[in-house]
Amino acid sequence: MKHPLNFLDSALVQFDQALRTCVPGSTLSQRPSPASLVEQSELSETERHHAAGLMRINHTGEVCAQALYAGQASTAKLDQVRESMEEAAAEERDHLAWCETRLSELQSRPSLLNPLWYAMSFGLGAAAGLAGDKWSLGFVAETEKQVCEHLESHLEKLPEGDHRSKAVLTQMIQDERHHGETAEQAGGAPLPFPVRQAMLGMSQIMKRTTYRV
Repeated sequence: MKHPLNFLDSALVQFDQALRTCVPGSTLSQRPSPASLVEQSELSETERHHAAGLMRINHTGEVCAQALYAGQASTAKLDQVRESMEEAAAEERDHLAWCETRLSELQSRPSLLNPLWYAMSFGLGAAAGLAGDKWSLGFVAETEKQVCEHLESHLEKLPEGDHRSKAVLTQMIQDERHHGETAEQAGGAPLPFPVRQAMLGMSQIMKRTTYRV
């Protein structure tokens, strides 16, 4: 029988997950990276820096996703919703590892601001969970919708020859779209317009700061 964790145990689990997410090299993927099936292309110095900036944004987006799901799972009221959050987070860990590996290939690094974004996203996720499962699921659906839109825009912005990064983003889009559809089918409620706009504004700030830092 599975016993519920007490507060201290839960706090330790969350702290361990935060470290694994934010410390480079701590996350391993369960699936091979889509980039491993694509031949490496020669990029100019300018193209490499630009691709690294975009992939750093995508990596931080996955850090935020881990935190959002962790926060929501910590306050979800229904076991089914909690398990759904944990399952989605496991797939997002693949994305995190893939983006980090691609950053390394581009001779770059993750954002130094990741711990800050993790903390903020965890708080948002926990608040969404406290608001009720239908709003928590709606938050997931809207988050994944916005993530898909920005990943699709990055596919257009990546250097033409950066086929490895494009392969990673293409698979990520498929996974994110599935997560969003699953959340909607599970009863996610559409979020009010001001909330959607606030989420979009926060993501814009994240993109501008993590492209270089």
